[in-house]
Amino acid sequence: MKKTRTKLMLSDKIMRLVPDENRVDAAFLALVLSAPNTRRQVGVLLNGSSGQNNISQQDIRNLLVPHLPLDEQRRVVATHDAIERRIAAIERVKGKSEVAAAALSARALSSGTDEWQTCRLESVATVAAGVTLGSEPVGDGVVELPYLRVANVLDGRIDTTEVKTVRILRSQYERYALRAGDLLLTEGGDLDKLGRGAVWDGRLDPCLHQNHVFRVRCGDELSPDFLALYTSSPAGRAYFQSVGKQTTNLASINSTQVKAMPVPVPPLAEQERLLGPVRAIRARNEALGRQIEKLRVVQLGLVDDLLSGRVRVSQG
Repeated sequence: MKKTRTKLMLSDKIMRLVPDENRVDAAFLALVLSAPNTRRQVGVLLNGSSGQNNISQQDIRNLLVPHLPLDEQRRVVATHDAIERRIAAIERVKGKSEVAAAALSARALSSGTDEWQTCRLESVATVAAGVTLGSEPVGDGVVELPYLRVANVLDGRIDTTEVKTVRILRSQYERYALRAGDLLLTEGGDLDKLGRGAVWDGRLDPCLHQNHVFRVRCGDELSPDFLALYTSSPAGRAYFQSVGKQTTNLASINSTQVKAMPVPVPPLAEQERLLGPVRAIRARNEALGRQIEKLRVVQLGLVDDLLSGRVRVSQG
């Protein structure tokens, strides 16, 4: 069957590069353009206003790129692709494992719901908003500390890649401080993301939380991991969506609604028993995620070395 070509047009913000097949491999050129050294060159050349950065065609033509023989270019691409295939294989395993984790979570929450006691969240945990930004104190008695904002609190994990700091009075520290085991829930965002959150592991100490992130500190009757399992379940999501206030672009919940959330409270020993398999498969998923991250770092470093000539790829 004869293949038909789809005709496409490019906008004025997209440049088309046509590689000379006798001098450069197209896949190699793509690697070069995404390499750290090239990105640094592009960053220096960017210009524009109103948040719209641009780079000229002439600047693109003048970029300094490594010049390797075609056969070596193809070996660099092959090395990159080999690591990419390994990463893809691990990602497939991780994807299946995440599906299994979701099934285990659902099974844990459905195993005894008819017999479990249901309470308002405020009866088994304390809910608090964090520090409000915008008017920071100065002078004696002031401390500057890291804090978690909405961007740090993801669905099922806390991302501390970029953590900002805020100044507060030392006397306010206990009011806004986080402890390992606190469940963090976001106040606003898209309707389907209301109340997303994760349990804080205490990796930064001291650490505060912003007012758009609720801190839920469980009492002796409720495991924070079990509560996190429930708040991220379809039932938990449905509650947040039912009470969330919808505006034109965003939705939000308040602390009163979080405190009023009905939550199942099985005996603590049963909570721990149900959490066992969930924790095990999540630990496996985290290990797979770390393996992928390490391979990405290796891939980036190796390709950078190959492009710079610090390392040569042997043939065969």
